[in-house]
Amino acid sequence: MDLMSLTAVELGKKIKSGEVTAVEAAKAALDKIKEMDDRINSYVTVLDEDVILARASEVQKQIEAGTLTGALAGVPVAIKDNMCTEGIRTTCSSKMLEHFKPTFSSEAVRNLEKAGAVMIGKTNMDEFAMGSTTETSAYGETRNPYNKEHVPGGSSGGSCAAVAAEECSFALGSDTGGSIRQPSSFCGVTGMKPTYGTVSRYGLIAYGSSLDQIGPIAKDVTDCAAILEIISSYDKKDSTSVKREDTDFTSALTEDVKGMKIGVPRDYFGEGLDVQVKDAIMKAAKVLESKGAVLEEFDLSLVEYAIPAYYVIASAEASSNLSRFDGVKYGYRTDEYEGLHNMYKKTRSEGFGAEVKRRIMLGSFVLSSGYYDAYYLKALRTKALIKKAFDKAFEKYDVILSPAAPTTAPKLGESLSDPIKMYLGDIYTISVNLAGLPGITLPCGMDDRGLPIGVQLIGDCFQEKKIIRAAYSYECSRGEWRR
Repeated sequence: MDLMSLTAVELGKKIKSGEVTAVEAAKAALDKIKEMDDRINSYVTVLDEDVILARASEVQKQIEAGTLTGALAGVPVAIKDNMCTEGIRTTCSSKMLEHFKPTFSSEAVRNLEKAGAVMIGKTNMDEFAMGSTTETSAYGETRNPYNKEHVPGGSSGGSCAAVAAEECSFALGSDTGGSIRQPSSFCGVTGMKPTYGTVSRYGLIAYGSSLDQIGPIAKDVTDCAAILEIISSYDKKDSTSVKREDTDFTSALTEDVKGMKIGVPRDYFGEGLDVQVKDAIMKAAKVLESKGAVLEEFDLSLVEYAIPAYYVIASAEASSNLSRFDGVKYGYRTDEYEGLHNMYKKTRSEGFGAEVKRRIMLGSFVLSSGYYDAYYLKALRTKALIKKAFDKAFEKYDVILSPAAPTTAPKLGESLSDPIKMYLGDIYTISVNLAGLPGITLPCGMDDRGLPIGVQLIGDCFQEKKIIRAAYSYECSRGEWRR
């Protein structure tokens, strides 16, 4: 039996029933990493084998004693390398934090550890989560397991590639403008961005504080619902954390969409959308319609303003958040400098990559005197208008169905040479972050090159159960995804 071909929940059941042990599951993940990761480069750091097996053995004892009874106890997990892990290198795939070992773990990671998940390692990503291809990493690009000449998407490309290549059973990613959903589409896995505030951001190294949200990446909808149940929690250490009572997400795993109203935005199916992607998305919509859902096209305005608004806001917040990396307190410091200001300048010039510098400069510009009103405040007003447009749509529809990306995964180097092209690749995902909404992407087809296509389902704030129900219902009709 290939343990890594099982979903996380399936593997958890087998461990719980005694068919296999947590130690065997951990060894299977390590074997797969040894076999695959030289070609994929999903991981920045893989924990020492003795450390992993000791943790798996400890979890196994607790399972046998009946103290760990959760669905994912003993299951191997990978963590995106922008979430702090106590005593374990957390680099944000940057030179700046190459040797940084936090003294605490992020709340989402702690929740997984309490549930008995076994951490295998930290996954590759775009540097400081700034990118859409996982090519801006200081530790080399990650490759798409379906075709190694193509990108896995980003910035959570390492986590999505690790799940697709079966180098872990599930992973955590973070989503600032589609960084879970877009690479999930490119890698043929299922990824979910929860409502802003559902999962604590404590211990997540911030990119855009008003946009960032941690979420699950897995093989199917059931796994995502089970993971989200575990990582969702109110956290007083995070001022944006929300107290929620309705976090029993697995209760939404029912094959019932009869009468569900699904809106299909015309604006998302116009110029720029690949024909094969459009056909696959519309086929997925027809499947839901055949199961009793009511489909209706509508106009979701302001789509063309989402990208400029997002990049102004995200870059402004990034320039503020990344000002802490100055070579004084922790992280990289230049070897030779003359005075404090020269040390700041040289440290940041040498420690940050090109894309990070570009966004810091853009953010500093839009926040500067004379431009604050013209750009930043205007972007905030646009963000409010986008939220209003979604509020109006959700008065009529339960779920919105759309593509996750305009094309399938581009070839390595194609997007990186043209930053504007890379930014435009986020057109269908960033509005969800600007409005703080939940969204899920799951595989719905392949293009003629054998690259996966993902369909995105968007819900109103705190309505994860509706998108889980719609996604699960579609998945049951689609059948098991060929990986």
